Amino acid sequence: MPLWVCLRMAALPLDVFARAVTPDDGARPFVVSSGGHYPRVVDANARARAAGIRPGQLVSAALALAPEVALRDRDPDAEAQALAAIATRVLAFTPHTCLAPPDAVIADIGGSLRLFGGLRALLRRLRASVRAQGFEPSLGVAPTATAAVLLARGGSAEPVLALDAVAAALADLPMRLLDLPAAAHELLCAAGLTTFGELAALPRDGLALRCGEAVVDAVDRALGRAPDAREPYVPPPRFESRLPLPALVQDTQALGFGLQRLVQQLSHWLAGRGLGATRLTLTLVHERYVRERGTPSTFVPFALGAPARAPAHLNGVLRERLARVTLPAPVDALILTTDETAPLAGRNLGLLPGDAAQDVEVPLLERLRARLGDDAVTLLAPCAEHRPELAQQQATLAPPRQARSAPDDLSLSGAAAARAAAALPPRPLWLLGEARPLGETLEQRPWILRDGPERIESGWWDGRDFRRDYFVAETPHGGIVWIYRDHRYGTDDGEWFMHGVFA
Repeated sequence: MPLWVCLRMAALPLDVFARAVTPDDGARPFVVSSGGHYPRVVDANARARAAGIRPGQLVSAALALAPEVALRDRDPDAEAQALAAIATRVLAFTPHTCLAPPDAVIADIGGSLRLFGGLRALLRRLRASVRAQGFEPSLGVAPTATAAVLLARGGSAEPVLALDAVAAALADLPMRLLDLPAAAHELLCAAGLTTFGELAALPRDGLALRCGEAVVDAVDRALGRAPDAREPYVPPPRFESRLPLPALVQDTQALGFGLQRLVQQLSHWLAGRGLGATRLTLTLVHERYVRERGTPSTFVPFALGAPARAPAHLNGVLRERLARVTLPAPVDALILTTDETAPLAGRNLGLLPGDAAQDVEVPLLERLRARLGDDAVTLLAPCAEHRPELAQQQATLAPPRQARSAPDDLSLSGAAAARAAAALPPRPLWLLGEARPLGETLEQRPWILRDGPERIESGWWDGRDFRRDYFVAETPHGGIVWIYRDHRYGTDDGEWFMHGVFA
């Protein structure tokens, strides 16, 4: 039998802003208003309520009670994105999750009870997971989706497990919690009806005649007399989440907590789709009047060396990159989007306690790219060329695309590759941009020739021909370098040049 749970975020208009800051930073009075010419308070945090501010008040009255209060207009788009993010997270517990606007998510958990250790354990994990995203849910559990929504709206914390117990559990709930047409609701209130039980006790034919079939259908769906079809939630093919800030931020370090919230959402989305991120873009949206004057948003694109979705990994790279950004104006909101993803298999669960809590280390390569920039970290690619300065090319390192294995007839075993590498003369990893003449340096203090000569003569076909004898040499200061003697004029007493340095 299906068992539905409803997670209702009663303070959703407030939480979409408040979750971007830590509780310590949220000690300032904060109010979400309706906007318009005569804005009213939609919701207020605990500090604002302590000052006497209540929902429904004019904002002017709220400012009189607490002049230091922070104000933000309600953001319906951010609320819708928050519900989608919560639904994505709930997909980790059940495959059947649905949105219940404007402030709830419902899910069928009947088939997940044994997997998560029973109802109580599953509800505890669901609540903790949603709280970790910055929302405080009230839960309702019932055999029908509509009944679960009504119980969550009414604040009933006791689960209803049997279908024949639903009517009694809903009887005392206010009728206004049921989604009814406005005209029907007014008519029923005028008739003196206030609770769901009173509405359900009315004759069905008379109720349908006076209020419409929609009212009867709503009651039947709640009691399980009629099917309650819900459209399942499917995560979007591309991740994009916007996090409005409760106040303008002028320092990138202060964006760290809000960025962590976005990274958690991204990680849940990637896990739900079996993907890893390879390219992301963080957009810093500046305050409105700055945008109206022509200052664009600040875009922070970055790439990962391999597909990843671990929150610690993504957050570490993002923080490193964000630390290099200079803000041209205060930031009003954060937007995180995926530009490119790749399939990423899940990690096996550990057998021993604590195996799942291993710290994720950000690879050194990605830390360097985040701190220094993508162009500062390059990839050395070998080329089929005898001339050392043309035997390798530098390219900006990009995340790996779909890997392709080499044909069997071209691949070498590990032993064969090791023998081939051992047969090559010694080469330094980095060459100088241009060979440096040694001149009288060799005559001042003796250099020690350790290996060589190696004759390299090539390039006659393109006009860049040379003839050189290369040596591995030790400098008077103990450094190991790669030098050569130039024989381009056909003599044995050519000039000496330093071409590379061994690590």
